Amino acid sequence: MSDTVLFDYWRSSASYRLRIALNMAGIDYTAISIDLVKGEHKSPEHLARNPQGFVPVLEIDGLRMTQSLAILEYLDTTRDLGLLPKDPAARVQAQALAHAIAVDVHPVCNLQVAGYAIKLTEGRDGVREDWMRRFITPGLKAFEELLGGYEQAPYSTGDSISLADICLMPQLYNARRWGADFSDCPRILAVETALSAHPAFDAARPEAVQP
Repeated sequence: MSDTVLFDYWRSSASYRLRIALNMAGIDYTAISIDLVKGEHKSPEHLARNPQGFVPVLEIDGLRMTQSLAILEYLDTTRDLGLLPKDPAARVQAQALAHAIAVDVHPVCNLQVAGYAIKLTEGRDGVREDWMRRFITPGLKAFEELLGGYEQAPYSTGDSISLADICLMPQLYNARRWGADFSDCPRILAVETALSAHPAFDAARPEAVQP
């Protein structure tokens, strides 16, 4: 077993982000699946790792880490991934682009939140799909507009992979899963094509790691 251990779930967006970054860094890791559908994230064993009951949890460099954005910053800093510009003004703009997905769209579209919406509507058919599309579609359209501040050559902010790219691809997987339409977002589609061809992204796909 590798010294680096990732506790994740194959369809978890936050876990997907970390798989991409670990692949980019060339870090060998052991993946241990925490099945969210079966409720394994609420088991005593997992709550001992993360009292929030979330995935991912990453054990690396003798540390145990939670929260994907914080872990991505750690990997970027310690492995020099170049996910954000060094210049503070450019950095804050690039962070805002990534957070538009990871902070504003993703949290309201996870299984726990959508599940509560279903409960409130007493299990009405189509609630989950309607809920996901309600937030994913406008979130992606706003991201498309934000990309207008950069030249997609070929990635979100230029010729190197950024934090925004790592946050975007898992959200596009979710968009297609739930039928959120972004066919009128040419910048996003161009970035998706470029990222899909990158080995680190290809190996991190949910279909590639599904137990």
